[in-house]
Amino acid sequence: MSLRWLTIFLDFPAGSFDAGTAFWQAVTGSGLSPARGADGEFATLLPPAGDAYLRVQRIRDGAGGCHLDLHFDTAVESLDAAAERAEAAGAKVRHREIGLIIADSPGGFPFCFVKWDSERAVPPPLAAADGAAGVSRADTLCLDVPPEEFEREVAFWAALTGQDSHPAPVPGYAYLTRAAGWPIRLLLQRRDAAAPGDRTRAHVDFGCTDAGAQARHVALGARVTEAQQYWTVLTDPAGRVYCLVNRDPR
Repeated sequence: MSLRWLTIFLDFPAGSFDAGTAFWQAVTGSGLSPARGADGEFATLLPPAGDAYLRVQRIRDGAGGCHLDLHFDTAVESLDAAAERAEAAGAKVRHREIGLIIADSPGGFPFCFVKWDSERAVPPPLAAADGAAGVSRADTLCLDVPPEEFEREVAFWAALTGQDSHPAPVPGYAYLTRAAGWPIRLLLQRRDAAAPGDRTRAHVDFGCTDAGAQARHVALGARVTEAQQYWTVLTDPAGRVYCLVNRDPR
């Protein structure tokens, strides 16, 4: 398999970058790498153990959100070849440089092709505070898809990743099989409605058995916006939506 690792990028507007980064460090139990990039706009959240799969970016324009990096083993498949497969499946490539190709999915979700750097150790989940039972880990990227694009997006991501798609137990959702050694899985949600021109966006889900996680997230600056039977929807200090899902991340 040429696709060996996935990285979630949390994209913050300049005014919320510091607060947003500090929040995600805290809720994931991560350290922070030195800033990099021409303007110091990139950094990596460093887990206590295992290989990193969460990164942050300060963006110049827009409200922020998430994008995905796909790490390919270029000894098996070049980035150009992977991009050609993506284009054949409906992606639109919009930037190329050495070591980086940027594209949009058929529904307009941004993602990047990058070279695999031998990442393989999935970080363990974060233990509950004060010795309490339970764990949590940001283990899923959920693509929130306009209803008319849902089937196309599911087929596209299955083809690009080489993984099977399955209907989820909750109607309106589908997931891709997570390959052994990947730090996250991909879940797709059919939005109830979308305005003309709306694009596929994404949010992070935490698998969570830590009963105190919600209170800890709120104390760190999150806000609860919705409570469902199996998950709770929150926003971080930058207004980014994410969920705590009643599911063991292990």
